[in-house]
Amino acid sequence: MHILHVHVHVKPEHLDGFQTATVENASHSVKEPGCARFDVVQQTDDPTRFVLVEFYRDAQALAAHRETPHYLAWIERVADMLAEPRTRTFYRNVYPGDDAF
Repeated sequence: MHILHVHVHVKPEHLDGFQTATVENASHSVKEPGCARFDVVQQTDDPTRFVLVEFYRDAQALAAHRETPHYLAWIERVADMLAEPRTRTFYRNVYPGDDAF
């Protein structure tokens, strides 16, 4: 399992647009055969900060995701909405086991 956390800081005036675009991307992403889960979470004490928590079955699934029309459209759509460049952190699964997904 390849787990990715994408940290995003959004300009306050773009909160609604960012959330709409990101939920649309996530709803398409979970339909990809290699995507086990795609969560969009918003920080409670600073609503301009989001984390996208993505679970892919393998490296090929993650690479395939980055070539999908919905991901490419999301990148273009939200580019000017970001207050700073997004950051990514990769994780490995510990518990529950990969077979739980």
